Amino acid sequence: MKENQLHTPEGVRDILFTEYHQKNLIEQKIQTVFHQNGFWHVQTPMFEYYEVFSNEKGHIEPKQMYKFFDREGNILVLRPDMTPPIARIGATTYRSESKPLRLCYLGNVFRYNENYQGKMREFTQAGVEIIGVDSTEADAETLALGIQCLLACGLDQFQIDIGSIEFFKAIVEEAGLDDETGETIRKFIDSKDYIGVEEIITQYPLKPSLKQLFLELPQLFGDIEILTKVKTMTQHPKALKALNQLQELYEILCDYGVAQYIFFDLGMVSRLHYYTGIIFRGYTYGSGAPILYGGRYDGLLNEYGSLQPAVGFGLMINQLLQVLERQKIEIPVKKVDTLLVYSKAGRKKALAVGDILRKQGLYVENSLLGEDLEQNKSYAKQKDIKGILYFQNDEDIMLINMKTKEMIHTTVSDLLKHPKEEFSL
Repeated sequence: MKENQLHTPEGVRDILFTEYHQKNLIEQKIQTVFHQNGFWHVQTPMFEYYEVFSNEKGHIEPKQMYKFFDREGNILVLRPDMTPPIARIGATTYRSESKPLRLCYLGNVFRYNENYQGKMREFTQAGVEIIGVDSTEADAETLALGIQCLLACGLDQFQIDIGSIEFFKAIVEEAGLDDETGETIRKFIDSKDYIGVEEIITQYPLKPSLKQLFLELPQLFGDIEILTKVKTMTQHPKALKALNQLQELYEILCDYGVAQYIFFDLGMVSRLHYYTGIIFRGYTYGSGAPILYGGRYDGLLNEYGSLQPAVGFGLMINQLLQVLERQKIEIPVKKVDTLLVYSKAGRKKALAVGDILRKQGLYVENSLLGEDLEQNKSYAKQKDIKGILYFQNDEDIMLINMKTKEMIHTTVSDLLKHPKEEFSL
């Protein structure tokens, strides 16, 4: 229908110039943090073979993928997640690269959310992956890096919740539950369904402390003291090992100086087939969903033919922008400093001076409205341009300060001696 040409499809939208420049600035800040910490940028295709994301390779349901066919009949998808393509690169192109391999990325992903509910279907992710090292030090660096990114963007009121997939698997093993029952309990815990957990656990003859652990698991979150409490509720070696690893992780994060942002959530048990160790999410007020998420996924690269450990995180750029706006954290946007107006006699000199001023750091826009000063002043006011340089000829210039309305006559030679001092707008 013709009216469709006037609108964007549901779940996608235009990003206009002010928001675009704010988004670009945030992306630059995040990428600077990545690069300063030794991560190297890679870019993957916007669409790939369906097999890159199928089976155990990701946590995105097939119905959430935008699928289409090429001429040979292969199923292609717009990438619904960034981690599997990065894992593919790590397992193939960089398979023999010295480890650790530090990769970072920035790109758009596409997910078909069946229940729209305000969720975007195209959004931007930035993130890092550390490939080839299985250590708590690597986990801690990944977490600290995510925190540094949020701080670099101006956000200072947030928290990172950390859980452990291995801890949950261990207590399921300790309880002697089969895989199907364990998965059912996992879903209940992940949705904080206390009644659902209780209905299943009370059917099994578990030790009182272990039974209590399962019943309390959906609400076992808090600071480092929560780990001490949980250690009294299980004796399983694997569970205690997972708790000790979280304790070690916290100690390293204290050395990074970011402990005030760290909390633990032992009821964070989603995506068992995807994550293999720690799992974490970043929250702040003004967003109903995590703005950052990640974890350890040691089995993913094996899906592409190279068994290597890996840990990483993804940062949701669009949500971060919304949060910054709601928290009234200003993102400065560069604007045009000067409108360059000129007569035919002054055009050549005006264009040359404009280039000089741009090289000195000023933002200069050439007027396309001719010599009518009133028309140019009206335009400058609407665009919030600070001042006008009017070249009457190749030597005489009129400076107009749009804020004070002051008009000063000067010359090209005087302007170029002290451009910022003489024309301080």
